[in-house]
Amino acid sequence: MLLIHGVAHSPLSVYIHCSKAFLATWQAACSDQSRPVMLVPGRRTFLLSQVTFQGPCKSPITIQLEGNIVAPNGIWTKKPVDLLAFHAVDGLTVDGNGEIDGRGAIWWDCYNNKKRCGTRPILLGFSLCNDLTVRGIHLKDSAEKHMTLFQCSQVIVDSVSITAPADSPNTDGITVAWSNNTYISSCSIQTGDDCVSILSYTKNVTVTQSTCGPGHGISVGSLGRFETAKVEQITVSNCTFVGTMTGVRIKSWQSHAPLIYGVINQGGKGYAKGFLFESLNMTEVQNPIVIDQFYCPQRNCHTEPGGVAISNAKFIDIQGTSSEQEAIQLMCSQSVHCHGIYLSNVKLTWAKHTAPANAAILNAHGTTDGVVVPGIQFSNSL
Repeated sequence: MLLIHGVAHSPLSVYIHCSKAFLATWQAACSDQSRPVMLVPGRRTFLLSQVTFQGPCKSPITIQLEGNIVAPNGIWTKKPVDLLAFHAVDGLTVDGNGEIDGRGAIWWDCYNNKKRCGTRPILLGFSLCNDLTVRGIHLKDSAEKHMTLFQCSQVIVDSVSITAPADSPNTDGITVAWSNNTYISSCSIQTGDDCVSILSYTKNVTVTQSTCGPGHGISVGSLGRFETAKVEQITVSNCTFVGTMTGVRIKSWQSHAPLIYGVINQGGKGYAKGFLFESLNMTEVQNPIVIDQFYCPQRNCHTEPGGVAISNAKFIDIQGTSSEQEAIQLMCSQSVHCHGIYLSNVKLTWAKHTAPANAAILNAHGTTDGVVVPGIQFSNSL
């Protein structure tokens, strides 16, 4: 076992400039052929900034995170970096009961009130990491996203907790992009943005036995803004949503082109297909079920033809309450309709109201089976 060295080891201390010690220990672990364990000891807090653990390594590595890691308590970078990053490390396990704290409050204040800090650090980033397991750790108060998976394959994220205030900007819990075969289970995510966001060029993602809220829900997208979208085989099952903006959502830039640097981009292209949303419980979620092909948060978009084709989405056994009357939104574009939408055993009521919840449907084609409340009136077939 390799212990973080190069710093004092008195308990309950905060250490300054620990990055070099972490990197030196990593180099020893990465060159070890006997499946080393790198221990971040408990009852200690380590101050780090922009540390990248680079692979490939000579054997699988386990990082046992029992102590805590904190970011500098200030605006410490102007670059798009990760506080802690792993690049091209196969067979990596990050395990333990320790916490990584991004100390994000000063960044959120800078972004919200001073109109600066548009580029903020991500807390924990993995890129080109295959056969990755992240288990048991706690992530807290990232300046922006908490965990990102980019071009990773065969990933397990289990029993991870993520917390940030409900009003913290863009503090997504877990973002998956350009990756495949990702399994997220038994996680608790409370943030100011998507609990889990699934982006383009991603296939075979499962989110199960997890809780979400506060936050924006579990979202696929936004798709098609800058590139052709390719997303398929997404499952969200046995999850609980409490007080979120949406429950499960597929959102794309289809039919809108953002005005960027004075140039009108084309509408989104590509596809998103093969969704199963099953056995979900909603408690006072604003809009529990959403398909939105008109996504444009800045409201500066120009309508364009074309778009991301959304198809084969199943919503089964979804129960609970919405905080807004419109519990279901299936809003698809005129140029690229949604097809293969299926709802079965869905019962959503408007919380604290005697009036029923309702659904908004536009250019969506599909079927229902069994009880579906609010009722769905699909568009006529083409």
